[in-house]
Amino acid sequence: MINPIIFQFNILGWPITLRWYGVLVMLGAVVGTLIAEREVNRRGENGESIWDGLVWILPVGIIGARLWYVVNSMLGGGTYYIENPIKILYIWEGGLHFFGGLLFGGVALYYFLKQNGMDIWLFLDSIAPAIFIGQALARPANYINQELYGQPTKLPWGISIDAQHRLAQYADLGKFPVETTRFHPTFLYEMILNILLALLLIWVSRQYAEKMKPGAVFSIWLVFAGLARAFIEFFRPDQPLIGNSFVTYSMAVSLLMAVAGVVMLLVRYGRLQLAMAENWENEYHIKSVGTKAKSVPQSTAPAAILSKGPVASKAATKKPAAKSVSKTITKKPVRKVVKPAKTTAKKTAVKGKAVRKAK
Repeated sequence: MINPIIFQFNILGWPITLRWYGVLVMLGAVVGTLIAEREVNRRGENGESIWDGLVWILPVGIIGARLWYVVNSMLGGGTYYIENPIKILYIWEGGLHFFGGLLFGGVALYYFLKQNGMDIWLFLDSIAPAIFIGQALARPANYINQELYGQPTKLPWGISIDAQHRLAQYADLGKFPVETTRFHPTFLYEMILNILLALLLIWVSRQYAEKMKPGAVFSIWLVFAGLARAFIEFFRPDQPLIGNSFVTYSMAVSLLMAVAGVVMLLVRYGRLQLAMAENWENEYHIKSVGTKAKSVPQSTAPAAILSKGPVASKAATKKPAAKSVSKTITKKPVRKVVKPAKTTAKKTAVKGKAVRKAK
């Protein structure tokens, strides 16, 4: 197995440790943000603003993901964090829940967009496929930490789990020997599923771009992500069940996500009427280019204009045209004044000669 620690050293008695878990989570966040930036640019907004939002979204999302994981563990009857509350802070040991990161990160994103006057539907549609990719890239960390695995299996791609990382129901090494027992790689199933759904979502958003209303891509993501996670929950024996049913708390939330996505799609395309959705926009609200241009230094203005798309490029091309017109206007009056003067002089001379001949 891979060592979860990449390297560690001490500085003035403080241990500094770099773990695969943190590296892969950050990799997923960065790659996901790069994809989101391109999607925001494609919709006509300034994609670089997503990096400013990441400063708020990432830490708040991690806190939410950790809290949800801890609460979910307690719902299953776990007492580990009750007996060792300091361990709640040990995020590097693993234990982040997707729904907590989604909820808290979503709240941070909403606050950031409202503060900067940006369209939330545009950013949600742009971020949707990026969430799939970011989550997929972070999943190998679960393998390194030997977590997020399923039930025992005889399938050839089953993975081995050390005794110290076994769930309670598989801790009996006499019944589940380390040498021969293999488990479903649930993290791998989710990783592959997320990548496929991200590609499908990107394809749909481009193939039917003219028919996509604000919020439609995000609504489809809710359906895809909800159904995919509900399926994955069948391979999560570590998740607490609701009563004596086979439904886990995470599965219930996943199905609610899918239902919410379907309802939003029906509302967006007029198949369902909801009072709360009466003021939903039919087009993205792009932040005014003029507003942004004010904050751009004059020396960098040409580059900024070129990067703002067709609206700014038209404004840029109008200026040279205005100059050429003004030059033409200043020259023509001079020519008109000079020419009549010469003509008059000639006519006067001709008349003078005619008068002398007549005499």
